[in-house]
Amino acid sequence: MDWKIELIFVPVTDVDRAKDFYVKIGFNADHDQQVNEELRFVQMTPPGSACSIAFGTGLRIDLEPGQQNTIQVVVPDADEALAHLQDLGVEAQGVDELAWGRFVTFDDPDGNSWTLQELPDYSAQQQ
Repeated sequence: MDWKIELIFVPVTDVDRAKDFYVKIGFNADHDQQVNEELRFVQMTPPGSACSIAFGTGLRIDLEPGQQNTIQVVVPDADEALAHLQDLGVEAQGVDELAWGRFVTFDDPDGNSWTLQELPDYSAQQQ
């Protein structure tokens, strides 16, 4: 049986500001539904990802904005990811070189932290 993570909730204070930020860095705006006065659901997907993020109003998210700091995304090139974010005016840090990858970190406007990881070339290490 396959288990696939498809949606992670990100707590935000301003839905439109968050949506604009994620569109700016390249996420696709999949859904933006105002279900009723209390409930708005926004779903966005990073380029190339099978997993999306969601935020909105009236959602039952147990985290306060700025507390989501556990999302890690694999990218093909950490240097390119860092340059891309910095070119867009996003304060990003890195590239941190570790045995298990090269890492870039950044925060969204609410302070939710993201980690981007370039995986090591394990095939080169086995030669």
